[in-house]
Amino acid sequence: MKAKTSVFYCTECGNELSKWAGRCPACGAWNTIVEQASPKIAPAAAKGRGAMLPRAKAHPIDELDETEELRFPTGMGELDRVLGGGAVKGSLVLVGGAPGIGKSTLMLQICSQLCLTNKVLYVSGEESPHQLKMRAKRLNVMSDKLYVLSETCLGDVLESVTEESPDVLIIDSIQTMYNESLDSPAGSVGQVKDCTMSLMQLAKGQGITVFVIGHVNKEGSIAGPKVLEHMVDCVLYFEGDQHMTYRILRAAKNRFGATNEIGVFEMRNEGLAEVPNPSELLLSGRPVDAPGTCVTCVMEGARPVLAEVQALLAPAAQSVPRRTSNGFDYNRAAMLMAVLEKRGALKVSTCDAFLNVIGGLTLDEPAADLAAILALASSYLDKPIGSRVAAIGEVGLTGEVRSVSHLGQRLSEVQRLGFECCIIPERHAERLESIKGLKLVSVSNIANALREIVRS
Repeated sequence: MKAKTSVFYCTECGNELSKWAGRCPACGAWNTIVEQASPKIAPAAAKGRGAMLPRAKAHPIDELDETEELRFPTGMGELDRVLGGGAVKGSLVLVGGAPGIGKSTLMLQICSQLCLTNKVLYVSGEESPHQLKMRAKRLNVMSDKLYVLSETCLGDVLESVTEESPDVLIIDSIQTMYNESLDSPAGSVGQVKDCTMSLMQLAKGQGITVFVIGHVNKEGSIAGPKVLEHMVDCVLYFEGDQHMTYRILRAAKNRFGATNEIGVFEMRNEGLAEVPNPSELLLSGRPVDAPGTCVTCVMEGARPVLAEVQALLAPAAQSVPRRTSNGFDYNRAAMLMAVLEKRGALKVSTCDAFLNVIGGLTLDEPAADLAAILALASSYLDKPIGSRVAAIGEVGLTGEVRSVSHLGQRLSEVQRLGFECCIIPERHAERLESIKGLKLVSVSNIANALREIVRS
């Protein structure tokens, strides 16, 4: 009987099928089945790859020493924050982002601090050693413990790891790596999955910390099978507009820490610079006493961050008004406009509406609802809220303003940046301690909040 010459993979879950289908039977995703050449693994190659790793032995869990899971700083405080306090020995970290966003720059910059106490092997499948030397010189990254290798064959990379015995391994990028025992091309579903599995066995078997760079596709997810994100210990996404200088690093998965922390960087000629206070960054250049703008405070992990929400309402030029939202959930913005018209008695349904969050930040927390409502109303009434006024609160469908978590910590950040007044939910307002220099205005619904705009 003739052997299969190709197999079909689901790019979402990695499920293997014998024939093409419009919908994956495992995860239910549509149009995610792709065809790849059937893998032909040579027995000798498979045996040699397995022989490079020591055989694992089972141990009673009460005899294991948890102090062996050591953390070490990467030299980037913002990166350490996202990782949960530093990199973990023997972990596999996947760093994803759009081309040119700064992934390779970030990985090369941390080598400067890592090489003080560790031996680092930087493997690049996209640049030659001379190009890496030029980029390292520009970033001022020089050390005799930093080894560079320009290679795309996984077998040669594993042999170099055996020869050099590094403490940290950086792969740039996983889409350029290939296993010569597979017939499929580099970057295919089978190759990405197999190479990641080998790197995971290397990290767990020899205790090497592995950083893997991955490119993202047009949907914004890391190219390759979705199972790739389940295999690694930590998934980091590097976000930001290429035309802007600021970058945001956030964790989508982290087995050793929280996933709601963010790190903020600024791209400069000499590389990435950390931004320890993103609130001042996001509020820089804010207009004074301009209608259609309001400041709110959201929690990014344990860090309070102030963000400016801008809105613009204008008479609709067509029969169907236009709605645009940038940095704010589109469906939630439409819901808030409906609440503003029904409960706030403002005829916003006949206007073109544009909502924007300054600085490239994405607000997915309900605490920004009140600021969005006030910005929309301020633009509609053409009346400024005030440059020293902030608003924090969640808005319900009946127009009520609900309380949010960590309100005291948010107010402390608002006061620290020089704001004089903050509109907050009425519930739990009496339990808050007074903050010197900050006037608290408690409201129970958006009608009361709109009266504060008119009164000011």
